[in-house]
Amino acid sequence: MRVIKYPLKEEWPNLLKRPASDSSAIRGKVAEILQAVKQDGDEVVKKFSLQFDFVSLSSFEVRKEEWEKSASALSNELKQGIDTAIKNITAFHAAQKEKSVVVETSPGVSCYRKSVAIEKVGLYIPGGTAPLFSTLLMLGIPAVMAGCKEVIACTPSDKNGNVHPAVLYAAWKTGIHRLFRVGGVQAIAAMAYGTNTVPQVYKIFGPGNQYVTCAKMLLNGEGIAIDMPAGPSEVAVLSDETCVAEFVAADLLSQAEHGIDSQVILVSNDESVIEKVNASVEAQLKSLPRKDIAQKALLNSKAILVKTLDEGIELLNEYAPEHLIISCKDAEAMAEKVVNAGSVFLGNYSPESAGDYASGTNHTLPTNGFAKAYSGVSLDSFVKKITFQKLTRDGLAGIASAIEQMAMAEGLQAHSNAVTIRMKN
Repeated sequence: MRVIKYPLKEEWPNLLKRPASDSSAIRGKVAEILQAVKQDGDEVVKKFSLQFDFVSLSSFEVRKEEWEKSASALSNELKQGIDTAIKNITAFHAAQKEKSVVVETSPGVSCYRKSVAIEKVGLYIPGGTAPLFSTLLMLGIPAVMAGCKEVIACTPSDKNGNVHPAVLYAAWKTGIHRLFRVGGVQAIAAMAYGTNTVPQVYKIFGPGNQYVTCAKMLLNGEGIAIDMPAGPSEVAVLSDETCVAEFVAADLLSQAEHGIDSQVILVSNDESVIEKVNASVEAQLKSLPRKDIAQKALLNSKAILVKTLDEGIELLNEYAPEHLIISCKDAEAMAEKVVNAGSVFLGNYSPESAGDYASGTNHTLPTNGFAKAYSGVSLDSFVKKITFQKLTRDGLAGIASAIEQMAMAEGLQAHSNAVTIRMKN
């Protein structure tokens, strides 16, 4: 990783830029695929699956018998691991359920808010360079828990049309309703517009490559809801002399192996920490099966030496990382100063991979600086908040003048009349 020492604050914006991605170069191609699927449905989905994924699909939907048989294809240890993750993810998201509370804002004026599940949601589960069955857990569990009536998922198959058994097992265990062996932009389009086979949904969730991300953003411009804007995955680590360099290096590499456009950032107030971490990164990199990917990702990555940890936190709040690991003596105290991050990991024994898989928090998080305004996926992502109110005649009388005066001041006579006419009866 390139080392930058004591950068000035005015240098931060350039220093913290993500790897450049020219979405305009692919926007036209993605738009063409979206339009083709919208117009011709299943047939063009088959065409694009053959063109881009090199698979000839006679049918899209995965039969339930295939889901159930998946258990026999996995080791007991992996199934136990997935089951542990399901238990913890379920427990964490169950705690997010809210009860409706009736508030009497004025005598005779009662208001409350109710969470209502989005009826139809679509989950995209990437499978290009790795079968991300963990993402199906992160999205499927809260979707089913929220009470969505129709929860479908799309994921790429292999060249023989087979979906990875771990994805099938995760689908079976989470209780999602339907699974389709379709990937890429064509899958996003199928869920957005609906085809004869794939039902249309109201909101689309899930990460993906730059093409999938571009498709989601274009569809969002058409009024189709998505979970959040997203870009390549990223992690930032804030460390002091109490960190374990080997741990930090492992965390950086665990993110770098995601893809060549991933970015990792190390921030420290101790130059010797940066030196030790860099040495450990080089040592650990040699044994990684995905070292070629990680090496390319490290070209986008930086180690930044700052004067104080407070300065480091300020810099990282400006960066707004998807994942932030605080490997410092006073990690909890430092965490109180975090205002922009997707998910935060505290101390030497809280690796980012814990959140990716089994601690219970959701790993579908805002990237590319969007953590300044967006939250990660939660139970709330799958519900709408609908407000209700009931006024008695006396309750309306108590606020009638306020409504009438405000409506008239805005030039909305009919609004005022809707109150006045009731007060005359």
